[in-house]
Amino acid sequence: MSLKKIIFIFIFILSYQSTQFSKSASFDSKNVSKYFSGIVAFDNKNNSEALNFFNSSKILLNKHDPYLKRYVYSLVLENKIPQAINTIKINKDKKNSDFFEAYLLLILDSLKKSDFNKAQDYLLETIELFQDERFNSAILQTLRNYIYVFKENKILNNKKTFGNFSIISETFQRCYLGDKSTEMYFKNLINDLSTDYSRYIYFYLSYLIENKRFKESENIVNEINYINSTLLLSQGKNWIENGEAKKLIKVFSCKNHNDVTAEFFFLISNLYSSQDDFKESNFYLNLSIFLNPKFVFNLSLVAENQYLNLEFNEAKKTLENFQAEDNFYYWYRVKKEAQIIAKQKTKKESLDHITTEFKKFKKPNNKFLFDVANFYKNSKEYEKAIDYYSKIIETLDDTPEIKADLLYRRGGTYERMQNYKKADEDLIHSLKLNPDDAYVLNYLAYSWLERDFKINEAIKMLEKAYALEDEDPYIIDSIGWAYYLINDFIKAERFLKRAVELMPDDPIVNDHYGDILWKLNRKIQARYFWTNVLKMEDAEVKMLEKINTKLVVGLEES
Repeated sequence: MSLKKIIFIFIFILSYQSTQFSKSASFDSKNVSKYFSGIVAFDNKNNSEALNFFNSSKILLNKHDPYLKRYVYSLVLENKIPQAINTIKINKDKKNSDFFEAYLLLILDSLKKSDFNKAQDYLLETIELFQDERFNSAILQTLRNYIYVFKENKILNNKKTFGNFSIISETFQRCYLGDKSTEMYFKNLINDLSTDYSRYIYFYLSYLIENKRFKESENIVNEINYINSTLLLSQGKNWIENGEAKKLIKVFSCKNHNDVTAEFFFLISNLYSSQDDFKESNFYLNLSIFLNPKFVFNLSLVAENQYLNLEFNEAKKTLENFQAEDNFYYWYRVKKEAQIIAKQKTKKESLDHITTEFKKFKKPNNKFLFDVANFYKNSKEYEKAIDYYSKIIETLDDTPEIKADLLYRRGGTYERMQNYKKADEDLIHSLKLNPDDAYVLNYLAYSWLERDFKINEAIKMLEKAYALEDEDPYIIDSIGWAYYLINDFIKAERFLKRAVELMPDDPIVNDHYGDILWKLNRKIQARYFWTNVLKMEDAEVKMLEKINTKLVVGLEES
């Protein structure tokens, strides 16, 4: 069917839209064509281009519901939220009952203006329309609780609960009200080991500082080590240590209704990001930033989403918001820029960028040294990596967690240099400090297997590692390969099959599974998995050479 026919049919259908969308307008094939181009760009995640097309086909705005939805979405994704809200207000009479986000924007607009009565009116209208959709209902019920607190200055007795949403929102509601139980709620969150709530240490610190409990905030940050700390906590710790504690409440205060609502939308955004739904994530993230533009940290998730979505130029623009006066935010920018350079140019240029910027710091933090070491290691400049790891290790006492991790990383670097004596020394020292680290147990044991060294001891370590982390695919592969080496092919096949299921795109795992299948006389299947390795980008040249030999002569002759 020709494009002209498609456009004709589309126009014909539009002419029979319901009266809800019957405002008079004339449009032609040119506008429809632009709209189609906008849809293609929108679906291909090129939002800026999509918005240009939608803007040039605005004549459809009063005629076509899907146009309005895509147009508003594009505006929000381009951070043109006031324009998106204005567009919705102009078209509010449409009663667009399937456009949840439109109603959400009207609620947030009212909250932004501290018009709690109007926010509540919009909310109740929205609940009527979307109460049967579980996720949307969770958002709306949580907003209902927040708006009630803002409006009535007391907690709403709402029996509906939505897991983490409810726990976190009640913490912030009590903080907003200055409730005496606020501290207990924050501590319960922070100490809950079932989920990583370390982010909320920052908000607890903000609460303490706002209540002039500076000594308590200092005691907390003294327990935070920069090396294994998050970006948010590192910057917060840095501000407190440098006498800039009030910066925490400047960018976030639970006494500010927009700030706490913004944090709720960040939570939603982060949930979508964890599911690789970057469009939805950025939509809610931009709503969060709209409510609290002071909280620059949230832009790190924007940059991360853009990077993962291969929107490198957009990510670089976002990173410009991280300025040099805030060391850790700026260092995050430097690292992310280096990652982008590695994708767009070369690893050498990436390394040049991060080392050049690193030299600008007069007193670099151990965290910066740690990151530079990791960059050198990933660039296979092992000696330089070891130098930086060593500089940090020299400053540490035998505190188990951090020093053990540094020894593990340096030991792994020595192993890649084939300096096995020093590698073993570091890895064994790491295990003395932290004997139940499954990943160090796995690394050392696998290294021994590869060297045909202490096989029985290696198997014991792998069995311990597996008992600690029985769903880790690398550990499962290692223990399967260990059983292969001692000719226990039945056990080996069980583990290696599971490893392939968990990591179907890993060349080593596919190679190992092919080997065990060959030993079990399942040669056609073996060749299938070996062939898979040839298609994998991560497969090293030496491995590919071995695979090609196996495919020709089999395992015994390879």
